[in-house]
Amino acid sequence: MTARYCSLPRQPAPVFAPGLAAERLGALLSGRRMWVNGTVLHYHFFDGEGDGSVIAVPGSGGTRWVSWVGDEAQRDVVRDCFGAWSGLGIGVSFAEVADRSEAELRIGFQQGDGSWSAVGRDALFAGLAERTMNFGWDLTAPGERATALHEIGHALGMQHEHQSPFAGIHWDDEAVYADLAGPPNHWSRDRTYVNILRKLDPAEVNGSVWDPHSVMEYPFSAGLILEPEQFRGGVHPSGELSALDKEFVLRWYPSAAAQPPELVPFRSVPLSLGPGGQADFAVEPPETREYTVGTFGDGDAVVVVFEERDGVPRFLAGRDDGGTPDNATIRARLVKGRRYFVRVRLYSGWGSGRTAVMCW
Repeated sequence: MTARYCSLPRQPAPVFAPGLAAERLGALLSGRRMWVNGTVLHYHFFDGEGDGSVIAVPGSGGTRWVSWVGDEAQRDVVRDCFGAWSGLGIGVSFAEVADRSEAELRIGFQQGDGSWSAVGRDALFAGLAERTMNFGWDLTAPGERATALHEIGHALGMQHEHQSPFAGIHWDDEAVYADLAGPPNHWSRDRTYVNILRKLDPAEVNGSVWDPHSVMEYPFSAGLILEPEQFRGGVHPSGELSALDKEFVLRWYPSAAAQPPELVPFRSVPLSLGPGGQADFAVEPPETREYTVGTFGDGDAVVVVFEERDGVPRFLAGRDDGGTPDNATIRARLVKGRRYFVRVRLYSGWGSGRTAVMCW
């Protein structure tokens, strides 16, 4: 029997300034959906009588209104899975809140609408009355805890593993379309393409190798994959967090103990990162004025400044570094009493990683 799959909507392509080199575009793509490390992600379960929406009834041509509210057993599975991710010691934490206006993640349990989640910071574009995550079937059924782990992975910025260009999967396209068109998924060809057959940009994927054991990998039955030969009989992930899942999320969100010191205005902080490495710094300016923030040294990096507003990091300014000592700076007006974050990410395969981040 075909598994029920997470179904992400088609997203518009990001727009960047023209003329950027491929390496620069890759570095910007890789971090655009990731949260600033140290962020507390507040989550809320929809609980009102009017929380729901009208959805189509597959095969009938009709529609019906279905509530978004889930029972306590369903919520407990999701709470447990938030705990599993935070138990890795990552630098992002989770907190349940009763007021949806305080939540970055707003969770529904609408049966029949599939399971899905906004990917990383895309959740910030949803209105307060909208879901950023939904569970469309019973999470207490055997094996379905993996669905909650998977959707929280998306909320952290992770993508579908089988869509990695490093997987080298050669699909039997028509067999995939036919399989997903039937029950229990009832997907259109476009939805199947977006969630299975489409290859992601190498900069967007969860790592430089395919991980068939990842919780972000779909299980597939025999007859859908032609190559690699060893997966013609299907792909069967365990449904738990894999070693590479843990490695990826800790690389993006290292624990507080592994964080560099706070970046104090008028100070520079030595930074030692390997290619593809990242560090986040907190900045609390002592006065309101225009500051220069940036890097110098051997590393070739992207530098981004976020402003924290109501507990949510908002993009303020960003610039890529051409690898020279004086070409990595951002000019930004910082306000006394507000908190800012500076993110530095070295290009994969570029630079030695010997650099520093500074604010003056």
